Amino acid sequence: MFALVEKSLYVPALDLWIDSLRPRERGYVSHGHADHARAHETVVTSVDSARICKLRFRDAEVRFETHAYNEPWQLGEHRLTLFSAGHVLGSSQLLIEGEHGAFVYTGDFKLEPSFSIGPAEVKRCDVVLMECTYGRPQYVFPPRAEIAGAMVAWATRALEDGAVPIFYAYSLGKAQEALAILGGAGLPVTAHGAIATISQAYLEAGVSLPACERYDAERFDGLRVLLWPPSGRSLPKAVRGRAVRTASLTGWSVARETRAWGGGADTGFPLSDHADFPSLLRYLELAQPKRVLLNHGWKDFAQRLRRLGIDAEYLEANAQLALF
Repeated sequence: MFALVEKSLYVPALDLWIDSLRPRERGYVSHGHADHARAHETVVTSVDSARICKLRFRDAEVRFETHAYNEPWQLGEHRLTLFSAGHVLGSSQLLIEGEHGAFVYTGDFKLEPSFSIGPAEVKRCDVVLMECTYGRPQYVFPPRAEIAGAMVAWATRALEDGAVPIFYAYSLGKAQEALAILGGAGLPVTAHGAIATISQAYLEAGVSLPACERYDAERFDGLRVLLWPPSGRSLPKAVRGRAVRTASLTGWSVARETRAWGGGADTGFPLSDHADFPSLLRYLELAQPKRVLLNHGWKDFAQRLRRLGIDAEYLEANAQLALF
């Protein structure tokens, strides 16, 4: 029996919370983004996700229980396995196997190949609980190579015109993907301190990334691409008074809604670390679940799946779920 309590999934048989929104005694953390990672007394996570969580929980007393991808362990009568979600460094999916079947929790995932991390894996299961952030047909992302080419061309034009190109990107995941794209094309890149710190964690995990300069207001000369977190939308001190061009990196920009670019950015590129609509359907084709449970996205995606003959349900608060 699985329960959705206080908007968080709990597995009583394992005494395990899954991506809980508040600290618990024992919780599985699928990846290091702030909306999934909490400083539980014991954090169950992947080896590389622990690197990020340690940065995030630096002042908290946390015990880490880490597991490598595809190395199962036993917990009571169930076997648990973490495997790649293709989302950000260390992001994992959770497979729980018991006598009544196999359950997969995807967390946030992406099937599209990445420039900065390894690909996602899909496992066959009886029940899957998946995120559906882009669970509407209008959200179809262009090929990643096409997006990358457009980003490089846009930044190059800005520099040639004497303007500072600024890309707003989440410090974990999207910023490293942008660094791989822009730095890999030979463009000089400067990154906000938080982005530079997490990029160093990628390097320590064995991920090859181009060099980037940590932002210093006194040293920045305006002749480089600037990577900046969305939360810091006020212009950096060093570019005030300079010509700038701003771009937001978000899958929402595929809908061509300027408001979705956020913060009045000049443009947006649909670089996302989530699965788009076709990828959500492709995941289900590969996993072949008997039942699909949904969270973190459009509720009407469940109706779309039911019209395709798939037993699908969007999770609501206080749901009691007999999955096995």
